[in-house]
Amino acid sequence: MDHGDHLCLAFADDDEQRRVVTAYVSAGIERGERVMYFADQCTPADVLGWLSEAGVDPGPALKTGQLVVTTADETYLAAGSFDADDMVTVLRREVRQSLAGGYTGFRVSGEMGWALRAVPGADRLGEYETKVNSVFAGQKASAICQYDARRFTSTQLDGFDRCHPGAVEAQPLHDDGTLRLLPSFHEGHRALRVVGSVDHRTTHALAAALDAALTWPGDIRVDMTDLEFIDLAGIRVLSRRAAGLEPGRRLHVVELAPLLCQVITMVGFDETPALVVTPRRATA
Repeated sequence: MDHGDHLCLAFADDDEQRRVVTAYVSAGIERGERVMYFADQCTPADVLGWLSEAGVDPGPALKTGQLVVTTADETYLAAGSFDADDMVTVLRREVRQSLAGGYTGFRVSGEMGWALRAVPGADRLGEYETKVNSVFAGQKASAICQYDARRFTSTQLDGFDRCHPGAVEAQPLHDDGTLRLLPSFHEGHRALRVVGSVDHRTTHALAAALDAALTWPGDIRVDMTDLEFIDLAGIRVLSRRAAGLEPGRRLHVVELAPLLCQVITMVGFDETPALVVTPRRATA
């Protein structure tokens, strides 16, 4: 995270949310920024507890007003409904006042689960996420919007993700400069993202990452959007992991280059029933 960032965090478990929030809030305090947190599913006490357990005493920052931990009801829904334009205005004011008050920047994070309630104006959340980009772009300010992937649908997650210029990435399962393997999301579904090249030097890393992904519930998705190269040994690993899945589960290899899809067909790996390969979408 840096100044100007407005990122989407789609998390699949409580520990993941806790790690990101703790790191983001504590870093802001350390950097001398003003930090605001809008809780919803969690309570303000939960968030402050995360900081304390991580060795960060939130007391001094709370006392001076550098840290504000409140709720969605008191911020997004302060008027009893959600007004996208009013909230954008509020954030602009907070950025301006934080810098005028001598802070080195402003950062904010909000839990967005309130939008799943029957709240007037919640249908404008996507519009708000797009509008608020201008609040942070080029400013000494940043934001993380949190979406619980267990509560929002795949379609909703995909839509909100597209409203943000970027997303918070999980810690890579492997990263050696040639290949990065990291938990991610693809069209709202949890996925293993493959970035770089898979060859004889990195096939073992792909196999280990797939084994980790097998512990996730449901089908497994492997996002090949940023794949640069994969050899037959790498494709064989995908096929073998798919063949080993319990009945009813599938391994979806998505966004694979069309030529590599043809290779999979030529060598017969497409005959593995649990292996589903989707070619990369053509770009205009």
